[in-house]
Parts: sequence; structure tokens; C-alpha cells
Amino acid sequence: MSGLHMEFSGPESSIPLVLLHGFGGDGSVWGAVKAGLPKSLRVITIDLPGHGGSLESEGRGGAGRMAKAILAGLDGAGVEEFHLAGHSMGGAVAALIAMRAGPRVKSLTLVAPGGMSRDINAGLLQRYARAATEAEIRACLGEMAAPGFTAPQSVVDGFIAARARPGALEAISQTYQAMFPDGPAEGQGVLPGDALAALEMPVAVIWGAEDTVLPCPKPQALPVSFAFSVLPGLGHMLPEEAPDAVIRVLEHAVSAKA
Repeated sequence: MSGLHMEFSGPESSIPLVLLHGFGGDGSVWGAVKAGLPKSLRVITIDLPGHGGSLESEGRGGAGRMAKAILAGLDGAGVEEFHLAGHSMGGAVAALIAMRAGPRVKSLTLVAPGGMSRDINAGLLQRYARAATEAEIRACLGEMAAPGFTAPQSVVDGFIAARARPGALEAISQTYQAMFPDGPAEGQGVLPGDALAALEMPVAVIWGAEDTVLPCPKPQALPVSFAFSVLPGLGHMLPEEAPDAVIRVLEHAVSAKA
């Protein structure tokens, strides 16, 4: 697999947990979550194609292309079975991987995932896709999180450095366009509901009640088989805003029997 950035931690003896970040970010958004997970757990953090260390990777564009590239990358790394978690756009990618990989995916955790409905704050994401300075990045992150959350300076510095790389903003723009197959005014592309409902592995979904990027859906909007939790007072950036809550859901997922 050309240029797909994957970070491995923990012992090889356990079934790994694969973490996928959201649009415009990279694997570093999982830092606080990874720090709190059991050290006995094998964790694989992947930068989505066109993002972070996977800037030049195959599979740039929409969630479907990314899912195919990431599954190929896991195949190439010899990863047969795995738990899977994705945030935002990474959630849509994770769901598509689960549809393709079937029983190889032992559990699926979706953190404020994309693709569940047309509803999306396209204007905010467009500004986020173009943000390059500290002021622009902080303004967007401030809107994405619930009031009272401030992104650490190290996170902002990481964004600035990543977006300064040649071709980085162009790659993010390419992904932004792919998110809206019918144009931003028509909302995001939606995952096939029948295929979601047919997933046989345990699926957990967590969402911030104050999400301004992907509005928190009503429970009836998701398949009845999904374990759905709404976190009050939280926004879209759950891995950074509420790492402890995300850790609890992930620990339950990797310990449950499929």
C-alpha cells in the first residue's frame, strides 16, 4: 500500500483496535484516548488517505475509496481480525470497512459518525478545510466543540504544521468535494441503511448532544441493533472533549464477545 501511515502500539498477541480520525485531522486526535486504553491492547492508528502521514496515499477522495485503501493496508500488514472505531468521517469509513470485511471486524464503534443522514454543517467544514493559520483553526475548532472547550496548543500547532505541507490543503479540498456527491446544499452522502442494519458485529454509537457539525440524530434514525448513547453538554470533538467517555465505550467493545 503506497503511503498509508499506520502507527502500532501494544502487544501483538491481542486482537488489535483500529482507530480512524475525522475529516481534516490525523491520528494524533486519538492521543488522549490511546493514553487511557489498557496497555495490553494492540492499537493501530491510521491516518486517512489525503491526511497527515497518508497525504500521498492511494485512496484519496471519498469514504468509499478510503475504506478500500485502509482495508488493503490492513491486509498488507497481516491484520486478519480487528476491532474498529471511527470518528466523524472516519466513522463513515469504518462502517464501510465493516460492510466489506464482515466477520473480520469483531466490534464497531462509531463516534459522531458521518453518513447517517444528510444533515451536516457544510459551511463550517468548508472553512475548516481552508483554515491554515492559528486564528482560523482555533475559530473552527471552537465552533465544533461545546462551549468551554479549548484545544491544546500542541493540537493547534500540529494542524498548522500538517496544513503547511505542500499539497495538504488541496488534498483536504478534494475530500471535502467528495463528501457532497450532490453538492453541499444537498447535504452529505448517506450510508445504505439496509447494509448498516445487516451488520452482525456489535455496534456502539456515541454522539455529543451539542454537536454543531453532524447534528445528533433521534434514536429511531439508527438501526435498532446499534447501542446508541448521547453525551449531554458535548460537541463534535469527542476524542478530545471527552476521552474518558470514549475509552469506556472502547473498553467495553474490545472485551465483549461478538
